[in-house]
This record gives sequence, C-alpha cells and structure tokens, in this order.
Amino acid sequence: MRILMPVDGSEYSKAAIAFVASRATLLKSPTDVELVNIQTPVPLRAARALGKEIVYSYHETEAAKVLKSAAAALKRAGANTAARYVVGSVAHELAAIVANDRADLIVMGSHGDTGLKKLLLGSVASTVAVSCTKPLLILRGTPTPKRDSLKIGIALDGSPYGLAVARFVAGHRDLFGASPTVSLIHVVPDLTKITVPGWIERDVPTGIKPEQAEAMQNAAFENVFKPAHDLLAQAGITATEVRLVGPVPGDAIAAQATKSKLDLLAMGSLGFGASRHGSMGSVATRVASRCRTALLLVREK
Repeated sequence: MRILMPVDGSEYSKAAIAFVASRATLLKSPTDVELVNIQTPVPLRAARALGKEIVYSYHETEAAKVLKSAAAALKRAGANTAARYVVGSVAHELAAIVANDRADLIVMGSHGDTGLKKLLLGSVASTVAVSCTKPLLILRGTPTPKRDSLKIGIALDGSPYGLAVARFVAGHRDLFGASPTVSLIHVVPDLTKITVPGWIERDVPTGIKPEQAEAMQNAAFENVFKPAHDLLAQAGITATEVRLVGPVPGDAIAAQATKSKLDLLAMGSLGFGASRHGSMGSVATRVASRCRTALLLVREK
C-alpha cells in the first residue's frame, strides 16, 4: 500500500503519524509512506535582503523539524518512508501533489472543531478534501486506538459511492487490522409520517400503515446491504447491520458512530473537486460536525 501524508508538526499531524505507525497488520507487508511538508515562502522583500542561501537554509531547517521525527517514527514501525518539502501556498502545492501522486490513501490530521464546514474554509484538510478523488482518512483529535483490529462503520446510501467504500475496505483489509469489526449503516425515512416545514414544524400522517412501512423499509435495507455484504465477503469480512430510521441521515449516522464508539467511520462521496463543489456534501458535513470519529472518505470520479 502507498500512503501520502501531508504533515505540519501539529498535534493532529502527530496523531495521524501515530495512527499509521499503529497499523501492525498492514506494516507486515511492504508499505510505502511519503511525507510531504509545505513551507510558506519567505516574504519577497525579506528574501531579497537575506539572499537565496539563507532562505534555502531556513526552509531546510524548518522542514526538517517536522519531517525528521515523523519519518523516524514510521521507520521504527516498519514502513518504507520517504520525505520531502516544497515551498509555496498550501492550497496550490498540496492540490497539485495529491492530484499527481500514485497514493492508494491520503492520511492526515485535522482539528475538525466544527466539522468539514470549517475544514472547507481554507485549511489543509479542506484543500485535499475538495481537490482530489483519492481515498482520504482524516484523524480528528481522538486518541489513537491501542489495538490493531479496528471497529469500523460503513455508511451506505444505496449509491455506487457507498459500494466504493465497501470495495476499498475489502481491497485494503490489512489497514483495519487482523480481525476488524465491521458494521454496515443505512438510514431510511419514517414512512408513516412526513415533517412539514414552516414556522412550526409538524408531522403529517402519510396514510401508510405501520406494517406496510416496515415491509418497505426492510426491502430498502436488503437492497442496500446485500451488495456490500457480497463485496466484503470476498475479503473474508462478515459485517453486522445497523438499521436506522430518521429524517436526517447525517445526524443518525453521527449519533450511531458515537454510540457504538467506532474507531473509524467510512463514507462515500462523489468528489467533483474544488471547481465544482465547495463542500463534501450535506451528509458528510453533518456527520463531521456532530462527532469526532475518524473519517474515511472514499471518493470516485
């Protein structure tokens, strides 16, 4: 597996390093990790006064502070590690790097104080989240799991993007440990009533009988879960099912992630890129803003 890791020396960045270093099962196989640090350019007037050699030495020193310890930790864990830095704006340089890298996965830390809404306002994580179609794992300040085998949830919505998540988990099982605990999560609406918006929201009966609604919901669950089960079974993974009913899928998924104490929540996303979308989508945004669980966003064109 090839992993690309943007690092900046922050506590959240260190948490991402610790997570990859903890992946004992993954690191038994050849695992290549490339660390990249973006150095902010010295202001032009100052650079002219200092001269090229001093400016170069400054960037070398500052980048080494970040990259040296991170590379050492990953090498001790068994990863094949390379490190480099570039000088430029984070938005431009990092977007170009992730677009052209051959990585199977991008891993990075983020403060995530208010979820992806805040991340998408110019931070490093937002730059990656909206500018590439590679799987992205965001560690969001929770402690690194001490165990190798993770407890993960896969949020499905019945689209090909949800199945892309199951396909990634099946194809990269070692990332999640020797014996990961996997649950499939899907949310269906309450078919017996609808919420009418207004100054005062009110629930209006649909006329569908409870037993009819239950039958329709069960059919929906089966249609969504079966293809994911089939994909995971190919990797020897047996998953449980979490069947949720609620009007707002993002809220229900976030609550379940917290309730179940998941180590990681995996979700699919369309991912048009920054030129087409300024956010990761309403469901992912609501999930990220309501829980601090690590998020794996699997994006396909």
